[in-house]
Amino acid sequence: MRIAILEDDDVQAAAVNQLLAGAGHACQPFMTGRALVAALRRDTFDLLVLDWNVPDMSGVEIIGWTRRNMPAPPPVLLLTSRADEGDVVTALNAGADDYVTKPAQPSVLLARVAALLRRAYPDRGGGVETFGAYRFNLAAQVVTIDDEPIALTAKEFGLALQLFRNTHRALSRTHLLEAVWGRNPDLPSRTLDMHVSRVRSKLRLRPENGFRLTPVYSYGYRLERLDGDGDTLAEAS
Repeated sequence: MRIAILEDDDVQAAAVNQLLAGAGHACQPFMTGRALVAALRRDTFDLLVLDWNVPDMSGVEIIGWTRRNMPAPPPVLLLTSRADEGDVVTALNAGADDYVTKPAQPSVLLARVAALLRRAYPDRGGGVETFGAYRFNLAAQVVTIDDEPIALTAKEFGLALQLFRNTHRALSRTHLLEAVWGRNPDLPSRTLDMHVSRVRSKLRLRPENGFRLTPVYSYGYRLERLDGDGDTLAEAS
């Protein structure tokens, strides 16, 4: 998973980054709230780990910004030295999904992060996932539309699955490249666009089939599920 870490203390940031990266996550640290907001405008993260007390924009203010400006904000874990009950209540009421006080035991922090990610992104296992008329057989890596098998390459299957699993969520180019091709892929810039075009065509992602795949300018792509009139369905809660 891709995790953004907001921490203005170099030592603390390095420790959290090392801990979470050791658990297999791709982490990106930020020293200021405004730097994180700038990144959120152009990239996708699966989890935010935020310190409360940073100089320019607090962790709680970041939470408020994500709720106002992101249609599907990622879960947030507040990691802070503020341990008063009132602070915990304030953070949770602002939208934090969990609250861990410093100094955090590494095993506790890892467990809290894992629990948040499980809740936000349930493990689908190795069976079949269904999205309307589209069925993804994960073991065979086969997609069917109304029981008609569609020939996809392995990368096209992985890309399509990422999009369907994140319906209504704008996914950055970096997020999609890392999810499908691995971290730091050395690929021509048009590789992702070519694969998206093929997925759109092969899976007939058009309004008449209940889905619309659109580019998000200077960001990435979003797959939307539509109702019978071609309007976007509200995201399931």
